[in-house]
Amino acid sequence: MRILAIDYGEKRVGVAVSDPLGFTAQPVGTIGPNIEEIKKIIERYEEVSEIVVGLPKTMRGEIGPRAQKTLEFVDLLKKEINIPIVTWDERLTTSDARRTLHEAGLNEKKQRKVIDQLAAVLILEGYLQRKNK
Repeated sequence: MRILAIDYGEKRVGVAVSDPLGFTAQPVGTIGPNIEEIKKIIERYEEVSEIVVGLPKTMRGEIGPRAQKTLEFVDLLKKEINIPIVTWDERLTTSDARRTLHEAGLNEKKQRKVIDQLAAVLILEGYLQRKNK
């Protein structure tokens, strides 16, 4: 069974999916914040049994404005999709993704195309590591 990861943003949503055994994470792409597009991805990967959404808490671990918007999106997802949905603390995930892409030599324009999906991969990798312990 696969796990789908979402890095939610008001303009762009990064998506990643695990392999069927739940060991690795692969990027799927970047989409708009559209639940219908997420449903299509779930259909494409038929075996999705869980969704993990990155929750951008503040550095103090609190729910700030961005995290609140993410939780509102999660509530909408839960109304539309009948798959268990959990949140995962994603503090610094986008920063880690940006640093990785910079070290790989990608300029800012190229980074914008892949940063959200890389952040989704990092969210999923962290979640899978915890789940597989």
